[in-house]
Amino acid sequence: MTTRGVQRTRVVRPIECTQPPASVRREVLAARPEVENPASPPVLLVPGFGYGAWAYAEHWLDHIAERGFAAHAMSLRGHGRSDAAPDADLRAYVHDVIQIAAGLPRQAVLVGHGAGALVVAMALSRYPARAGVLVSPVFGGFGTALSLLRRNPVGAFPGLFGGTVRLGPRQLFSRALSTASAREYADRLAGPSRRAQRALVRRQEPERPVGDPPVLVLGSPDDRMVARTALEQVAERYGIAPLLFPGMGHDLVLDARWREPADAICDWLLKLP
Repeated sequence: MTTRGVQRTRVVRPIECTQPPASVRREVLAARPEVENPASPPVLLVPGFGYGAWAYAEHWLDHIAERGFAAHAMSLRGHGRSDAAPDADLRAYVHDVIQIAAGLPRQAVLVGHGAGALVVAMALSRYPARAGVLVSPVFGGFGTALSLLRRNPVGAFPGLFGGTVRLGPRQLFSRALSTASAREYADRLAGPSRRAQRALVRRQEPERPVGDPPVLVLGSPDDRMVARTALEQVAERYGIAPLLFPGMGHDLVLDARWREPADAICDWLLKLP
């Protein structure tokens, strides 16, 4: 597999031994298929910044289980019903994902949305996943910041100085989702730690995945947070082209046509060797 632009994986990380992230209680929701195929890998769903496991519990969690995969949705520390962690950084979030994945009975598929896709991409360099799925990936950088400022200057400007970025419903969802539902979901978002948010001001470059697992990148050309060029750059890192869902917003997990990307992921997993 081509991995152009992906940094080399470091096997030894002294900081993980000398300064491990603090231990926290993490929220994990699970759904299992009625008849589970022991050959099917479990799927671990990682939400984006500000979201919790609740976002996947709305639709994807049960739907993926109905498609035959044991599904698990987690909340990163400081999110959902996981323990508070006001000083958490990206490394701590990655630690959370790896710890949950390592506790699953079989080699897992890691699925991340938004900035959660960045966390998954970083976790893939340390955890030998069965596969990785990056949904509307936010890897940070000037382009992402500029896009947010242009479309939501009032909500995005504080983020440049360590404040909380506030996202509006129409930055996240298409107009196919009712205004009431879009507002309800947007109102449930809670800001991530300032350290983690500040890390997205500069573009993050995850290391090469361990074992070169298959990777799928999904997004929408109508995403109001992630430009199509940014989406294609992420996919190019893994030697693939992104799978696009025109007419959808940034949040493919909760948008009106959520079933289409969920089924695309399951169909892709069923074709894995």
